[in-house]
Amino acid sequence: MVIKYLLFVWLAVVFCFALIAPIPSIGNMGERARILFFHVPMAWVATIAFIMALIYGIKYIRNRDILYDYKASSSAALGLVFAILATITGAIWAKFEWGAFWNWDPRQTSIFILILVYGAYFALRSAIESEEQRAKLSSVYSILAGVTVPFFIFVFPRIVETLHPDPIVNTSGKLKMNAAMFWVFLSSLAGFLGLFAWILNLKIRLAKLSLREK
Repeated sequence: MVIKYLLFVWLAVVFCFALIAPIPSIGNMGERARILFFHVPMAWVATIAFIMALIYGIKYIRNRDILYDYKASSSAALGLVFAILATITGAIWAKFEWGAFWNWDPRQTSIFILILVYGAYFALRSAIESEEQRAKLSSVYSILAGVTVPFFIFVFPRIVETLHPDPIVNTSGKLKMNAAMFWVFLSSLAGFLGLFAWILNLKIRLAKLSLREK
């Protein structure tokens, strides 16, 4: 309970600082660069969640413990939510910067493909009644899907021409943030990671209770 309130306060403070922290000039972004405090951490958390779904999928294949299937699906579900939020915040920024919410930029296209991939994952799960069969096929799917995540997030956007500004981790090795912006960004990332971990833990605890009732 205490963690929940601390997390809420942390995110509230981060939100306030995200609005008032001094930021450097990043291209033509101006004050709109503040959306990076939310857009980038959400995208990173989505990536971590999808990779965790892959890991839990592997663990299920190796151990045949149904709890790992619940962990994989929970991680994938949260990853999908954060990917959608990252897409929405990215589209808002694109509207101001490029004049349209959607431009089929490589980064927009990549995350859109991942949303479709993990949407299909849940469609597959809902189509299979047998719990064991669902867990087995879903685990294989989460492994295959997870393998594509690094390509779509880190590789594909860097090998084709893009309108997107340099990512936080860029090929030049230069961090285009002043100290205040950097610490607000790290605090935001920590807050969203904490939110992800808290929700994931809650979903896993509910899954354990459901398994005990069976």
